[in-house]
Amino acid sequence: MKSNSVLFLSNGHGEDAISCQILQALKASSSDVDVAAMPIVGDGAAYGRSGVPMIGPTSKMPSGGVFYMNPLFLLKDLEAGLIALTWQQLRAVCRHSRHCDLVVATGDIVAAAIAHLTDRPYIIFLSAHSSYYEGRVNLGLVLWKLLSSPRCLAVFTRDALTAADLNQQGFKKAQFVGTPVMDNLNYTGKDLPLIPGVRTIALLPGSRLPEANHNLILLLKLVKEIAAVSAIPWQFRAALVPSLMPELDDIAAQSGWQNQSGKLILQGIKQSFCQQQLAVEVLCYSDAFADILQQSSLVIGMTGTAVEQAVGLGKPVIAVPGNGPSFTYRFAEAQHRLLGNSVQVIGTKPANNDIIKQAALALDRTLQDDNYLASCVKNGLERMGRSGASIKIADYLVNNL
Repeated sequence: MKSNSVLFLSNGHGEDAISCQILQALKASSSDVDVAAMPIVGDGAAYGRSGVPMIGPTSKMPSGGVFYMNPLFLLKDLEAGLIALTWQQLRAVCRHSRHCDLVVATGDIVAAAIAHLTDRPYIIFLSAHSSYYEGRVNLGLVLWKLLSSPRCLAVFTRDALTAADLNQQGFKKAQFVGTPVMDNLNYTGKDLPLIPGVRTIALLPGSRLPEANHNLILLLKLVKEIAAVSAIPWQFRAALVPSLMPELDDIAAQSGWQNQSGKLILQGIKQSFCQQQLAVEVLCYSDAFADILQQSSLVIGMTGTAVEQAVGLGKPVIAVPGNGPSFTYRFAEAQHRLLGNSVQVIGTKPANNDIIKQAALALDRTLQDDNYLASCVKNGLERMGRSGASIKIADYLVNNL
């Protein structure tokens, strides 16, 4: 008996993560399914970690896939071979999809258009549109036609408000079942090691190098300022991608810290309220993201999907803009609209000393506001939904194969 074949398309790093959660749930619910993937942006590392074969070439572009933030980034991508890469990917998708029973696309109009080109039935997880961004979703004529096609079986939205908005506009295929990225945040028991009764601050510098290097250097400046001005004891844990761990010696040297096997140490910080000198430590991990997030009191984030996950867990988030190309003020401001008041964006330009001081003061103020902390829990559930979306979408796929 022939196995069913499903092709996953995604055009973004966060979109790769969403697709991987769905395909893992699909493989768990049905052993009679062959899966393959074509990440349109980046190297598809998430698929590699999941053991999913990729059907065409991939490449990291200078923009990291976010050239819409700055037209200059598009020029850099074009110089790096974007057109040739995209053409090769399209050929691979058309070739492979001839043998597929279903295509699952995650992303925006690009993912939808490629899914439509396959001439196969497809579903869309529409990650790039939200009524929280736009007030009223405007899909535009082309995307509306792509999603209205009889071959588009369903459109899953990233939040309930967007599904209700599209339904009201007459688009009855739209539905919200939750966000798959909330399904991989189970506590694993990783030893962090945490001091009981001391609040834990999670540091998330992002996943794209070299931007994540620069972001971590900025976050270490903020940690130093927090230690200097705060009267409350803290402990800091950084969740890093594996490729950032070998860079810690250089990052520490540039920042005036010491690196001791993943423990970053800064000696002799003078506290402003008592003139006492102390040492501050930041413990870095590449395999403890969920544990750090689950046990944190507050998150300082300079990234996309990970901040969404933090908000979904009810955590307050402080964001400071960086130099980009991905995590800039424009990105952070859009993220605030998407995720609501759980995210506080400090500053409107790349963080300088004044913005870092403002962020440090915001940290103390935030965790002393019990009403605000309670609102973060409610807001996270509203914006991101409960866990279990991957299984619901996988069940839908099985029923339509």
